[in-house]
Amino acid sequence: MSHKKSKITQKQFNQKLIDQSEISEQCSNTKIHTVKKHDVSDVSFETTNTIPPKNITTTNGVTATVEALSALIASGNPLFKNGALWTPHRPIRPEKSEGGIPFQIKTSFQPAGDQPNAIKSLVEGIEKNERTQVLLGVTGSGKTYTMAKIIEKTQRPALILAPNKTLAAQLYGEFKNFFPNNAVEYFVSYYDYYQPEAYVARSDTYIEKESSINEQIDRMRHAATRAVLERDDVIIIASVSCIYGIGSVETYTAMTLQMQKGDKLNKQKLLTDLVAQQYQRQNINFVRGSFRVRGDTIEIFPAHLENRAWRISLFDDEIETLTEFDPLTGQKTGDLQSIKIYANSHYVTPRPTLNQAIKSIKMELVQRLDELNAAGRLLEAQRLEQRTIFDLEMLETTGSCPGIENYSRYLTGRKPGEPPPTMFEYIPNHALVFIDESHVTIPQIGGMYRGDFRRKATLVEYGFRLPSCMDNRPLSFEEWDAMRSQTIAVSATPGRWEIEQSRNIFVEQIIRPTGLIDPPTEIRPAKTQVDDVVNEIRQTIKKGYRTLITVLTKHMAEDLTEYLHEQNIRVRYMHSDINTLERIEILRDLRLGTFDVLVGINLLREGLDIPECGFVAIFDADKEGFLRSETSLIQTIGRAARNVDSRVILYADIITGSIERALQETKRRRQKQIAYNEEHQITPTSIKKNIDDTLSSVYENDYNINISHFITQNNRVGDNLSNHIQHLEKLMRKAADDLNFEEAARLRDEIKLLQEIELAITSNSSVCNNKYSIDEAIKHSSLFTKPNLDQMGPNTIDVGLLAKCKKERK
Repeated sequence: MSHKKSKITQKQFNQKLIDQSEISEQCSNTKIHTVKKHDVSDVSFETTNTIPPKNITTTNGVTATVEALSALIASGNPLFKNGALWTPHRPIRPEKSEGGIPFQIKTSFQPAGDQPNAIKSLVEGIEKNERTQVLLGVTGSGKTYTMAKIIEKTQRPALILAPNKTLAAQLYGEFKNFFPNNAVEYFVSYYDYYQPEAYVARSDTYIEKESSINEQIDRMRHAATRAVLERDDVIIIASVSCIYGIGSVETYTAMTLQMQKGDKLNKQKLLTDLVAQQYQRQNINFVRGSFRVRGDTIEIFPAHLENRAWRISLFDDEIETLTEFDPLTGQKTGDLQSIKIYANSHYVTPRPTLNQAIKSIKMELVQRLDELNAAGRLLEAQRLEQRTIFDLEMLETTGSCPGIENYSRYLTGRKPGEPPPTMFEYIPNHALVFIDESHVTIPQIGGMYRGDFRRKATLVEYGFRLPSCMDNRPLSFEEWDAMRSQTIAVSATPGRWEIEQSRNIFVEQIIRPTGLIDPPTEIRPAKTQVDDVVNEIRQTIKKGYRTLITVLTKHMAEDLTEYLHEQNIRVRYMHSDINTLERIEILRDLRLGTFDVLVGINLLREGLDIPECGFVAIFDADKEGFLRSETSLIQTIGRAARNVDSRVILYADIITGSIERALQETKRRRQKQIAYNEEHQITPTSIKKNIDDTLSSVYENDYNINISHFITQNNRVGDNLSNHIQHLEKLMRKAADDLNFEEAARLRDEIKLLQEIELAITSNSSVCNNKYSIDEAIKHSSLFTKPNLDQMGPNTIDVGLLAKCKKERK
């Protein structure tokens, strides 16, 4: 009886949704396709293509089923139809308001070694419209500088892909130094933590989406999209996450607000438009992405700015002044003639588009519920109905909902199966694409699509999402390949795909500007590898150098570390169980000499820059596989190529094909490097790099305490910082009592900084006694340093006493 009641309720609900939704004509004015059971064409796809035939389209509600999309993935390359190549979407971009600025490198470096030939050859290839080129550059040969010179010579914007956030941050810092007067932007995933929505059918477990957004990276993403639309001199440093969907260029640019001094302005309409752009009204907590109103003055904190905001002053309905000011102090920093306000989210949607999307979602829901009920899956139907109705109510009321990205097909006006809008639609058609560490980055691009599909297919099958959620996805490899512009793959060990795309032609950059040659390598028996490596480690320590050892498993890494520790060797291990910040700490401690040996597995490869490394040991080098392939061996050997005295030993009982090829390539490079040094009378020198550079990325800026300027300028007030902090606390409370909250907030931030400096100086009180240099003081004040009592000096105040004093002051 309850089953009968459920069917009646469902029928009534379906009829109600149809009555509410007006079935409008498609934008393309095409015929409506009749749905047929068990046919891939019921989703307007042909069996082996993602692009619907011109004479077959769908209504707004018809979508791809899980079966149809599965057949679609198995169909092979979806980019060709009837012999014609699929043309990626190239949106019309607005006129640039800050165009015409040339790229100009600011550095004392000059091209050296193989760099001049590499730059010349690659620039010539770009001018000849070569679509894919390969730069085979060994470790330490200055590949980043070569990329910078190519950008300067071609005067083209660039997108630089890095395999992970850490390497992206390093590239961002280097390019910011090379191009201080140009727009170097950072575009990576803004999640500090991300748990995707998923359903585990075996245990009937639904995992809700959880995420934590990094506000600083979110701001940098907005700055990147704004810069690429407003300027010609743009370099975007991105991770592979740039192949995931963001808002379309058309919608994002259509939702901008532009105004000039002297324009007529309806104040109420401006406030309404700001809310539509997802800015929040905050009269007290004025933060990025908010606005506030004080009489005829409107203050806006744009999404792309960090420490500047805009003030619009009205006289009646006319803009009297446009001012830039510091949101913390309220101090004016400049006058503006015009401003352009971009949305606070890449996913903003105009109300007409949102209304049409809601109608389409309702129609898809009706169809999907009919499918589930016909199959007898009443639980899934009830679950889908409840979740989707909640989302629709949120969309109608607020214009947004949790998981709104799952409806991106309707919000962006894409057809079923079409790729989502990504950063590749934002960059100009003539932009250059550099793929750093291409042998790692390119396989990542190919691996994103299928994993995302499998997870969402399960959600659709069990009624957690509509089938249209599958169009919220990363680009497939074929789509990315079709959308990329002229590309240069950069790696010491290029992969097969890059070599094939460049027709086996690549530019070598083997000669280093410092004259360093690849380290000598030798093979020793694996049976006695542990005892042998202990002797080598002791010799390396006597020379003042560090040692890297690579093994095959976590268990081996931990056991070897324990054994070396028993031999009185200062050693630590690093593998995937160690979090990112702790890895940075370990590498920094290794360079500082806190310990002498680091044991790892697969993390001691790309991007590891340790000039102090004098010995690299590769255990079980004859166990051929992913960790001991030719590419892995060459990359690991390259970790020793920063020091003139470094050596590499491969422990193996048999010489595998990978070992033979790796040694042949290393020998070839050494011969070429030695010959060049002899011809030009160059004496190799080790690379010198500041230890602080290990941590100089965009992530630590908010956490490091830089007291070098404070110590050198002797800014301690009467050598009594505590009394000064107490005085500032009184001023802060007085400002708060007077309702001067901006001044109180400024004083609060100053007090916080001084308290951190107080602790840092206390832990370095020996600086005042000249026991340590100021550089040492700065080093020990870093977030990741854990000084012992001897290092802290004899006059160190107990931190617990400081905390007690602060509590008493409060």
